[in-house]
Amino acid sequence: MRRWLAVLGLVLILGTIGSLAGPRWHPELIQDQVESQTLETIIGSDVRTDPVGTYATASEDFEVDLGEVSVPARLTYPVDAGPDRPGILMMHGAGTGRATSFADQARELASAGLYVLVPAKRMDTYTVRNRNYVQMAADYMVSFDVLADWPGVDSGQTGIYGESEGAYIATVAGAAYDQVNFVVLVSAPVVQPRQQVAFAADVYLRNTGAPGALLRAIPRAVGMNIPGGGFEYADFDASPYQQRLDVPVLMVYGTDDASMPVVQGAVVMRDDLAVAGNDEFTVRYYDGANHGIRSNGDLAPGFTRDLARWTQGLPQTASAVPQVAGAEPEQRYAAAPVASPRWYADGDWVMYTLLGSLGLLVLGPALWAGARIAQRAREPIMPASLARYAAATALAALAALVMFVAYLTQVAQYALNYLRNDLVVVGGYFLVLGTGVLAAGVLYASLERTHRARALGVWRGPGRLVWWLVHLGAVSLLIIAAYWGVFPSFV
Repeated sequence: MRRWLAVLGLVLILGTIGSLAGPRWHPELIQDQVESQTLETIIGSDVRTDPVGTYATASEDFEVDLGEVSVPARLTYPVDAGPDRPGILMMHGAGTGRATSFADQARELASAGLYVLVPAKRMDTYTVRNRNYVQMAADYMVSFDVLADWPGVDSGQTGIYGESEGAYIATVAGAAYDQVNFVVLVSAPVVQPRQQVAFAADVYLRNTGAPGALLRAIPRAVGMNIPGGGFEYADFDASPYQQRLDVPVLMVYGTDDASMPVVQGAVVMRDDLAVAGNDEFTVRYYDGANHGIRSNGDLAPGFTRDLARWTQGLPQTASAVPQVAGAEPEQRYAAAPVASPRWYADGDWVMYTLLGSLGLLVLGPALWAGARIAQRAREPIMPASLARYAAATALAALAALVMFVAYLTQVAQYALNYLRNDLVVVGGYFLVLGTGVLAAGVLYASLERTHRARALGVWRGPGRLVWWLVHLGAVSLLIIAAYWGVFPSFV
């Protein structure tokens, strides 16, 4: 009983250290709401516009010279639609970038009389670690000017469509370049990227039924600076640009988009546009549509119909009622600034502590083997029982961390695919806790055995060094595991 109580105490100590060592996660309930005025998303106004399907369409591929590089582009346009037609430039979200993207949207919009240009995303300056939304806007604007000057296009009726991450770029372009006449924001994050990622992680984990203790990993992972630097764009603030937008804005969300703050995004955009004195703001929510405004693989019913009408009907449709329409959106928690971890769990120190801990586990056995060879001793430098306990302690600590990483990977797969499996998510978490308790038990047993060996005076000098290296590495790994939630805590 004494041993089990001691192990329990060790587990709770590790859990408390892990809980107190980093930022907590307590997202606040969202306060402001947007209220859909009608389920029907049709754009109002008496202005006459061509519906989708009016014209046959064609396309043309060419290169756009950005100066240092050229990017392929595809223009999809209506056949025999006449002069002075609206034009719209498509800006990619993260994960897309080809000139052949937005094919469905381009074809349907062109059939309503719009010229749609999709330039490929410039990739030589766009990486996982580094991307500059202001510079990306400047690059896209080269293609915008090509579109505005295209025969048949009315440059005074030409604007931008930005999807997901592309909404940041579209906002910058709309605020910084006078030739942009309207902005369409589809599945727009609006808040800073770091806030949006934390928000999405919270929603995804809650939807999988993940234990509350797992949620504390969100600010610790999302809030930290990534080892090796970069990712400055994670703190990009679009509000200064949104507060300068003085052109009509159409904002579109799908109600099944769990990754975006679908309510907060519209509220923040409305308030930011008010700073610019801009009330030409229209919001549409499409029932059952996902991040790409698709349902069952197809574009949401009415989406391109409404987009084509709003675009063609400007300026009358810019303030047409209803301003907010569609299915009622749901968002429980607000996307908010994410706390940063302390220095020892931030930036390069994350790798230093992990690699240092693993290095100690490797160095101990290496010194043990080296000492045996150098001394050519028949007797081991430490008792065989101590060596076994030290090895078991190292392996158990490593297993606790590996088990957590494997569990988190599985939960992430469920979360990203909108799946739920309580047996894996909840049962797996108890398995992780069990592995952590086992590791703590092995550590305590090793300490207890070592204490006996010291009392008998059978511990040689080199063996002491090996013991300390292995146990320091194991304890350090257990503290790292505790930081990420492997051990239970009451605080």
